Amino acid sequence: MGWIEFITVFAGFYILHSVPVRPPARPWLVARLGHAGFDIAYSTLSLAMLAALFVAVERAPYVPLWPEPPGAHWLVLAAMTAVGLILAFGLFRPNPLSFGGTRNAAFNPRNPGLLRWVRHPVLAAFFLWSGAHLMVNGDVAHVVMFGSFAAFALFGMRIVDRRRRREMGDEVWRQTVVQMRAAPVSRPHAAVLRVAGALAAVVVLILLHPWFAGVGVLGRFLP
Repeated sequence: MGWIEFITVFAGFYILHSVPVRPPARPWLVARLGHAGFDIAYSTLSLAMLAALFVAVERAPYVPLWPEPPGAHWLVLAAMTAVGLILAFGLFRPNPLSFGGTRNAAFNPRNPGLLRWVRHPVLAAFFLWSGAHLMVNGDVAHVVMFGSFAAFALFGMRIVDRRRRREMGDEVWRQTVVQMRAAPVSRPHAAVLRVAGALAAVVVLILLHPWFAGVGVLGRFLP
């Protein structure tokens, strides 16, 4: 039953992340919920399915493939710190080249901030998170889950790029990317607050890890 539950929830997770965001489902849903309503509903369902998947992967039979490398928890901590910083500087800002942007009409390619290097902050963070956790969870169920997450994030970047190029027009998309890469590096607004928020989020995740992942990790970082 453990494998059946895992496969069922795993399939449901990817159906949720493929069907509602493609035509004709997305236009139909947006027309009835509005853009904000669609984003809220989709995000809520995604988090709920992710939580269900975490439960299912812990219930799946344990079939080891490799042991956790010595000291790997510090690499995971470094990766999660990078995830926090990417999200702190990449979310809630104009970003017409990916999803998750706000006030996209105000986007200035000559002041792109983090987007100069990371066009898709959410997917980049997702890739780092899943890749780091793949390294320290070497059993079949976790490898399937985190490995597919990492592949999903990489392919997702290419898919979103193609979609945005089609929507914006190839020449406009290219010019925007060129301007972003050539833009001078400037200090982001409220950089100290963003860094502090990212670090605080990592600490909270460590403290709450036993509740949402079923494994305590705080002790690994204490003397």
